[in-house]
Amino acid sequence: MAVNMSVNLCGVTLKNPVIAASGTFAFGRQHSWFIDVNQLGGIALKSITL
Repeated sequence: MAVNMSVNLCGVTLKNPVIAASGTFAFGRQHSWFIDVNQLGGIALKSITL
């Protein structure tokens, strides 16, 4: 039985709530040897801080 892990984030539907952070995950391509990036809910490319 498959579990639906999709989430709605401000009108954007993601496959799951797992979002890799840009500071630790770069742009994702560098880690494709380690993890299938297509399985992630998203990748945060930029963030806003004070």
